[in-house]
Amino acid sequence: MEKAEASDTSEASVASGAPVITGAPGTFARSVLAERHPALVRQVRDAFPYPPELQRALDALLEETAHGRIQRLPPGAADADRWAAWGGGHIGRPWFEVPFLWAESYFYRRLLEAVGYFGPGPWQGVDPFAPFKRAELNDAAVEGELAALDEVARLPLAEQDHALLGAALWGNRADLGFRISAADPGTAGTHVIADDSPRFWRHLADTSPGTVYLVADNAGRELIPDLVLLDHLLTTGRAARAVLHVKPSPYYVSDATPADVLDCLRRMAEAPGRAAETATRLRSALTGGRLTLKAHPFSCAPLPYAAMPADLRTDLAAATVTVVKGDLNYRRLVGDNLWPATTPFAALTGYFPSPLLALRTLKCDVAVGLAPATVTALESGTTPWRTTGTHAVLHFRP
Repeated sequence: MEKAEASDTSEASVASGAPVITGAPGTFARSVLAERHPALVRQVRDAFPYPPELQRALDALLEETAHGRIQRLPPGAADADRWAAWGGGHIGRPWFEVPFLWAESYFYRRLLEAVGYFGPGPWQGVDPFAPFKRAELNDAAVEGELAALDEVARLPLAEQDHALLGAALWGNRADLGFRISAADPGTAGTHVIADDSPRFWRHLADTSPGTVYLVADNAGRELIPDLVLLDHLLTTGRAARAVLHVKPSPYYVSDATPADVLDCLRRMAEAPGRAAETATRLRSALTGGRLTLKAHPFSCAPLPYAAMPADLRTDLAAATVTVVKGDLNYRRLVGDNLWPATTPFAALTGYFPSPLLALRTLKCDVAVGLAPATVTALESGTTPWRTTGTHAVLHFRP
């Protein structure tokens, strides 16, 4: 087992469930702002022939995040009023003195503004992260993963369930933002440190087939197994309908948008065998209404899901179960706070309006829902376990 990074904050802060703040020296949160974000801006600049004014806007954003104070979106910017309200007391403060979840989210909104995503102008609607997402879809690893679906189809149903849920779980490691500052850990040294998947499958077996919701995280190699899992639930009769929630605009480098769903379906359709058959069924499910694609603005909010608006709460309440993917969504589910790792997942997510399955590989300091013996074993090791993407949880709350 492995141990949390020595950079974790004080024991008193952890015990109180204090919010994660960006600026504590040596912390993971600080490294994201100080190292990952500048690297990302350089990659975005290299990927596009942006004109001088957009390059200057990117330079100004980097200078502001490193040495300046947080500025408002310009007057007239898309959703400027919403972000001003979400900003609360953070606008005008140094970037390294505010809650991590808010700062990280606002950085991405400001990056979109810098590259002209919301227009008007020729760069309106051009996803600055699209080259990275598409390159990942063309990676040889995706070809092998799609070919493996032929082998999975020959397994008994229980083994298919295990394989496809596991693929959706570990697909979360295909996070481009994470890989900017850390090598892909591959398949070695991975550990599931909390597994409620048997309860999830029993819930589906004991419930009349209804609507399964999946709140997606990343595009590319992660979104494909998410789509395959939804197809599996539909074709095996565990779900009568499925709803896939994605982001309405680019977010956090690789977060999935409607365009990314279409790219994944095209990539699957180009493959032989089971992958192409799955793509055909998913397209049919979309056109026939058994699969619905949604993109709610709250998906890009710097807020916990406990603050979700009434219309989204009503929507999610219709789910037989909601599968929530990824590290960012997990932070928003439980609150981006330094809870004791043994804090029960159910105690922090009781507000959620439907039964809930969280699939998450750990890529930040927030961790809950672990057994005391597991935490003791993890903390007794010598290498990080909270931030490397090598440890994962499947938390179910009925």
